[in-house]
Amino acid sequence: MRIPYYPGCTLSTKAKGFDRAARDSMAALGIELAELKMWNCCGATFPLSRDNLLDLAGPVRNLVSAATEGDKLAAACSTCFNVLKRSNLVMRNEEDKREKINFFIEAEYTGEVEVIHLLEILRDVVGWDNISKAVKKNLADLSVAPYYGCMFLRPPKEMGFDDHENPQILENFLRALGAQVADYPHRAECCGNYIAAFDLETTKEMSYLILASARKAGADLIVTSCPLCQFNLDRWQQDLAMKHGGFRPIPVLYDMQLLGIALGLDATAFDLDKHYVDPRPLLAAKGLI
Repeated sequence: MRIPYYPGCTLSTKAKGFDRAARDSMAALGIELAELKMWNCCGATFPLSRDNLLDLAGPVRNLVSAATEGDKLAAACSTCFNVLKRSNLVMRNEEDKREKINFFIEAEYTGEVEVIHLLEILRDVVGWDNISKAVKKNLADLSVAPYYGCMFLRPPKEMGFDDHENPQILENFLRALGAQVADYPHRAECCGNYIAAFDLETTKEMSYLILASARKAGADLIVTSCPLCQFNLDRWQQDLAMKHGGFRPIPVLYDMQLLGIALGLDATAFDLDKHYVDPRPLLAAKGLI
């Protein structure tokens, strides 16, 4: 199956390992992620002001491009997924805004494309059972903490593909891979997000609560699909270890990196060496790389 794919800016620059793992893993499961012939930055944030229509022009241009290549648009980055899906709902449901945005970008788009996340494709198209059958590495000795962050599930009426209070898609993904799922209360808490731009210490402490909670639940590593969350959780752990006695750094992987490893793919292209907390010693000790 071929599905148009929006990689976005971060997966084309700082998170190329995430992008490579996504393309290779989905291909191994029979899904070709076909990168859009033309795409631009989605803006990385859905406009906070509802009448700021100009900021919707960027993401909608991507949707217009996708409509020329199919009826779906897949995204791996949860931030891009959030912006594209919510922009699409504006075009689908709000006629006045749709007319103005189409006028801005000289298009006639009406929201006909379905924006989907790769985890939805794994759940709804491939199926958890088929993923389990494709697993080549034994993850039974690996305890993994799923981390959703803010943008993957919220606002719930617009994202709407899982229970925002008690989500299960990442847990079911990990179970399909054969991993143990670490249950902890901070899996959908904010990591500090863009607060880091003006108050880094607050972001570090917000991230610490998540990391410490995952460790307390027995997790060996954390997985997420958000590049900003991955950075915030990964980057400052040495600082946190110096500040908080007893804190042990924990690797933070992208969901698609763990999928590729479980499928037995060559992980040397997944940029594991570029993580601030190196996951390779743990993965090697578990016999996974």
